[in-house]
Amino acid sequence: MRLRLPAERPTEPPTGYKIAHPVLSQDGTRAGFTGVSLGGALPYGVVADASCVYGLRHRPPHRRCDCGFHCVHDRAAAEALLCADDHRTAVLLEVSVLGAYIRFERGFRYARQRVRVVTVGPCACGARASALVDAGWGLVGWRALAPCCGGCLRGRTSLSPAGFARLAGDGVRVCVRAVGGGGGASAGPGGVTAVGAADGMGVPELVAEAALLQARLDWFQAQLARLRERGSGSASGERNS
Repeated sequence: MRLRLPAERPTEPPTGYKIAHPVLSQDGTRAGFTGVSLGGALPYGVVADASCVYGLRHRPPHRRCDCGFHCVHDRAAAEALLCADDHRTAVLLEVSVLGAYIRFERGFRYARQRVRVVTVGPCACGARASALVDAGWGLVGWRALAPCCGGCLRGRTSLSPAGFARLAGDGVRVCVRAVGGGGGASAGPGGVTAVGAADGMGVPELVAEAALLQARLDWFQAQLARLRERGSGSASGERNS
């Protein structure tokens, strides 16, 4: 006798939480995510269908396979994963579980998802992030991104949170977590400030863009000053000779 899993028919898609690395396409026209475990070699967009990572032809989530997207029920459980060394630069995703799914004690394995909210953590130096910057690794055709403050930018390929939301599309919201969980007047619960792309550029987006431009300007000015010092040093050396 073949046992069947209990069927659920929710009135609205269940909500889950997971972590992922944000990625930017090589030509800079698309943004998405890549997983931190199974399927980490397969970037996906805001709305995506799962496929079997083992190349099998069944439809995820198959009962006798590990394929499909994975998420947990509890936001705190997903945030705890960010403490691991390999996951410090990952972001937190709030997703809608779509299509067929299998419910487990701690989460779901499912066929389709929509990323609703992306929460960006602090820069590696501990400051509040103002951009997503080239993390120094990636996949074929995709650069991995990591949270970064204006002081650590140093001219690397980067996107503001609002820029990432625009490239990712499909109405995703990008939130930036304040350092220490505190926030200003515009910050939401947990010191998180929302940055969206659907309604144009608002105050949070403009502040992030301005910080990014200022950091780039500071970097270029430092490079120019260095070149001037080299030029004056070589000129004085020629006169002495």
